[in-house]
Amino acid sequence: MSPLNPVRYSPDLEDIKPNEQEIVSGLNDAFDVILKRTANDYGHAVRSVHAKAHGILSGTITVKEGLPEELAQGLFSRAGTYEVYMRMSTNAGDILPDTIALPRGLAMKVVGVEGPRLPGADGSTQDFVMVNGPVFQAPNAEKFLGSLKMLAKTTDRMEGTKEVLSSVLQTVNRGLDAVGISSPAVQSLGGAPNIDPLGETYFSVTPFRYGNYVAKFRLKPVSVGLTELTGREIDTSVSDDAIRETVQAEMRNIRGEWEFQVQLCRNVEDQPIEDPTVEWRENEAPFATVAIVSAAPQDSWGDEKVAKVDEQMRFSVWTGLAAHQPLGNINRARKLPYEHSTEFRQSFNRCPIHEPR
Repeated sequence: MSPLNPVRYSPDLEDIKPNEQEIVSGLNDAFDVILKRTANDYGHAVRSVHAKAHGILSGTITVKEGLPEELAQGLFSRAGTYEVYMRMSTNAGDILPDTIALPRGLAMKVVGVEGPRLPGADGSTQDFVMVNGPVFQAPNAEKFLGSLKMLAKTTDRMEGTKEVLSSVLQTVNRGLDAVGISSPAVQSLGGAPNIDPLGETYFSVTPFRYGNYVAKFRLKPVSVGLTELTGREIDTSVSDDAIRETVQAEMRNIRGEWEFQVQLCRNVEDQPIEDPTVEWRENEAPFATVAIVSAAPQDSWGDEKVAKVDEQMRFSVWTGLAAHQPLGNINRARKLPYEHSTEFRQSFNRCPIHEPR
């Protein structure tokens, strides 16, 4: 069966609930617990989520020529090459030993993007924030707030307890995998396998406006140096920063290449806007490659790069073009807490955070 025509974007696709501002207030409170506790522990403010980076890459994204109209939208409306920064991380708000296994994240900032901006989106960049799984752990911001409150309670230096929990959850998750079940909830609590982030495929999980249409995004490794690392587990017993050290050693010799792909929504019943726990099946909504991301061999943890990206930049789904407006309950709830986290980091560290030009 051939896919249906893509759904055209309309504000009516979103279902805004009356309690969303109350939930955002609760998210800010929970993030405050994480931010303040970690800042006091480290003497330095870190991100409220995805605090620990494993690698920072600089490279380019090249938009393909001759894309059909439904794919030639927003940033991808015309061929061209842009500078990018990529930050690979894990999702906890505290900086933990790598033995505590958590899902991987990849945030990418595209520099020099022209066009009408989202409200409050300074500069001329476009951010994409992704994780290494196709679905989110909670169906809405209210459920996510419950998970965040639990994480906030454990955000401290009880690393030994967390290592034990992580080991137990990894065993549970392997058991689920053996019977064909994947559990984002178990993985988000520390049951993710400790795999090499360079070999992973990353998903936006939530939907976004794609010019005249609606889409989710995917970043898929395609160069041999990356695909050889897919699914490869890292021995994290050798160092608290084993993942970072592994990535750094690998990227000295790897020329990385990824396909940036778009999955257009074609049926809002099967591909819902408001529930990111529902996977959009590829046979109904196929991915299409719209650009190639490239990164030459480099030092993925050089001092200058770490200072520039890890300390002086933020990544937010709400930084970018109006043509790529975040959609759905989870995305709407991300806007103010992201800004709140950035303001706290700037104030505590006395280090301005800005968009590169």
